[in-house]
Amino acid sequence: MKEEYDAFVIGTGAAGTTFAYKLNAAGWKVGIADNREYGGTCALRGCIPKKVLAGVSNIVDEHNRMLDKGIKGNKIFIDWSSLVDYKRTFTEAHPQQSEKGYIDAGIDTFHGTVHFEDESTLSVGEKKITSRYIIITTGSKPRRLNIPGEEYLVTSEEFMELEKLPKKIIFAGGGYISFEFAHIAARAGCDVTILQRGDRVLKMFDADLVDMLVKASEDAGINVVTGKELKNIEKTSDGFKVTTCCKDSEKEETFFADMVVHGLGRVPAIEELELEKGNVALEKGNIALNEYFQSVSNPRVYAAGDCIRPGPALTPVVSLQADIAATNILEGNKERADYTVIPSTVFTIPPLSSVGITENELSEDQKVLFYDMSQWYSSRRINSGYAASKVIIDESSDLILGAHLLAPNSEEVINLFAMAMRYGLTATQLKSMVFSYPSVAYDLNYMLK
Repeated sequence: MKEEYDAFVIGTGAAGTTFAYKLNAAGWKVGIADNREYGGTCALRGCIPKKVLAGVSNIVDEHNRMLDKGIKGNKIFIDWSSLVDYKRTFTEAHPQQSEKGYIDAGIDTFHGTVHFEDESTLSVGEKKITSRYIIITTGSKPRRLNIPGEEYLVTSEEFMELEKLPKKIIFAGGGYISFEFAHIAARAGCDVTILQRGDRVLKMFDADLVDMLVKASEDAGINVVTGKELKNIEKTSDGFKVTTCCKDSEKEETFFADMVVHGLGRVPAIEELELEKGNVALEKGNIALNEYFQSVSNPRVYAAGDCIRPGPALTPVVSLQADIAATNILEGNKERADYTVIPSTVFTIPPLSSVGITENELSEDQKVLFYDMSQWYSSRRINSGYAASKVIIDESSDLILGAHLLAPNSEEVINLFAMAMRYGLTATQLKSMVFSYPSVAYDLNYMLK
């Protein structure tokens, strides 16, 4: 017998949870399934545990920065094993709590890999499911590199579960994952190298501030190497030999490490769904969707989250996508996502944050306000050697079009700029609204001067 649902959700991360609860609240009969622990990437294998690790690395770095400036003692390092134990207190209970929440709400839960049988039928293990709507929120997974030895790569998820960190680590790729985990590993006393294929790392951020962050990274003991494409990984008697080739030539260079971490991108985790049986078309390896998050080939199917493109791969974004898509399922296709004012941060030390347009997108009536903030009070009081801001203003309207910050607490301050941009506040209005936060008010007044 087949079990019948109004909506069946595949995946229990932030997007799947948003779908399930919203459709359930509308009185629909909802089922949800996952082939892993309930909770998804952010709660179990991504943002939450990463921020726990990054938080401790910040505390360690703050102590070391202030030695002989009010703090006596010796340089300290992360105690990795106890940190991982502490991190698990945030993740271990979550799957059971998550599933209990669904059950308490009247949402049926399933465990196992989901396959399409036809346009409206799924199999979950031995069970058959039919549903008016099928929702895909299966997230993403590390991209396959198709190079010899890629089986030796350690994923970010595996990195966070290590009981002990090796002495020498290579992070392959120059994006979020590599930089964030490299900064954590450096504060644990590891010898860290980042290998980037192209000439630029963190390409989604302002180039000038990225250059400053690279210097801060190098000061922390991180070796950032660009123009090196990963070609081969070989296991040796005492670790791994990594062979790279130069971007503009066939010249090879080798690096040695105890571990090589995958930071070379992620792709939608949709292979096991057998989408072709459900008439769910793909476009360039992604589920082909219209502007309402609906499959272009099977109108019963909607999708959101890291398993689709476009949209920044950020938890608030995937929740936004799911909320909009659920509304479109309930009320008919009418809402679209707006990604124009979505701030993002790479949680390095200091963090680098961005929202809006970059300097490369300037027109004639726009100006850039750039300040080196390293000697400002907010930076000097905690001996942060690297801090800068770049804000883009429309001269005729005084509207803020973009903001880029490299500074302690930039992950919080960037939201003030995002709020101003979202609601059409001018730079003058923003400056006048933050006097209850003295250090922020001081900085904003000068950033926007």
